[in-house]
Amino acid sequence: MDYQVLIARAIEAKQSAYVPYSHFRVGAALLTKSGKIYTGCNVENVSFSATNCAERTAVYKAVSEGERDFVAIVVNGDNNDYLPPCGICRQVLAEFCDMETFQVVLANNEKDYQVATLDKLLPGAFLTENLKSGDSHSPPGKER
Repeated sequence: MDYQVLIARAIEAKQSAYVPYSHFRVGAALLTKSGKIYTGCNVENVSFSATNCAERTAVYKAVSEGERDFVAIVVNGDNNDYLPPCGICRQVLAEFCDMETFQVVLANNEKDYQVATLDKLLPGAFLTENLKSGDSHSPPGKER
């Protein structure tokens, strides 16, 4: 997969970040199976817990427009290093993505990036299977 367009869109999205407290901008670009790209930036709030990450902004924009099948996401931040999604963003991605094939691209720029699948970034994800009664996903030593 050619990531250059996605990386450029994530870097561009970062410019819209609302970060009056941390001054740390993050941009994301999410590719759907239909070929559309949804971008997002982080949006801070004075209460901090109400802050929304760039990755979730992109996912929520896509979902609000009817998209549910995602192929890859690029994350780019102001840290001049590879910036992985936070745990909450990883869990949100797990809701909509194939853990083994969905690609997470951590990009400094169009030529400097790393790629990982979501299952490598979120081992032991809480998935819909965990909500089914009688499943065998209980922790060791815990009977249902």
